[in-house]
Amino acid sequence: MQVTRVTPNIGAEVSGIDLAAPLDDTMVLEIRKMFIEHKVLVFRGQQLTRDQHKAFGQCFGDLHIHPSHRQGMNKGDDPEIFAIDTPPDAKQSNGEAWHSDITCEEIPPMASMLYVTKVPENGGGDTMFANMCLAWEELSDDLKIFLDGKYAFHDGMIDLRNYGISLKPGQSYPQASHPVVTKHPESGKPVLFVNRSFTSHIEGIPPWESRMMLNGLYDFVMGNARLQCRVSWTENTLVMWDNRSVQHQAIRDYVGYARYGERVSILDKLRPVAYKLAR
Repeated sequence: MQVTRVTPNIGAEVSGIDLAAPLDDTMVLEIRKMFIEHKVLVFRGQQLTRDQHKAFGQCFGDLHIHPSHRQGMNKGDDPEIFAIDTPPDAKQSNGEAWHSDITCEEIPPMASMLYVTKVPENGGGDTMFANMCLAWEELSDDLKIFLDGKYAFHDGMIDLRNYGISLKPGQSYPQASHPVVTKHPESGKPVLFVNRSFTSHIEGIPPWESRMMLNGLYDFVMGNARLQCRVSWTENTLVMWDNRSVQHQAIRDYVGYARYGERVSILDKLRPVAYKLAR
């Protein structure tokens, strides 16, 4: 395998590997090391069946079933596959706001793998990724002290409302409380763990303070190019990202053109744990 950084702080393109072939333990361990270091891995020119896509995901853990599948809201034929299907006349697409995937779960997915097989003919549809470990590092010491030990409420209904979706009788959607600053379970680094699509409020402070703080953090992530990399998709590209330490945003600049991909996500084993500042 050959590895080429996308930026100094996040992202790497990996060549010289066929993800359709069975991977031995040594190769899986090497990919995992690169994954922890770079947080976003790009594998181009892959020819994968759905089963091969899932098999690659299962090298790193059990597959996550999206709550829309669990509640019967998504009629896809495979509950472990989340389709990103944007036809030319779509009014919106998945993931247009900066977010981490399904942080409203008690145990959010540890990673996602999106395999795109159709890219827009106008060349659009890139995805932005942001390093949330570096986001935490760049905050002032005073702000770090303020956020230390605080929890935020994550509500899946925020995301559903963004798409104009309401629940039917008998349906429910996840909600969870997570530390604002988590400890990455493998690198041990602190992670700023709030995002616009799912975080409702910071608990234990007045609502106006929570709104002010969260909106400031969101604007900081959105406008800080040092945290970010941009991945341009080509047909049959798979991108794997660390959902515990990365946010992403799908750029909707291809109205009138189609885009299609399928995502599998990998279950984590433990819920997010708070990072404790040394005092």
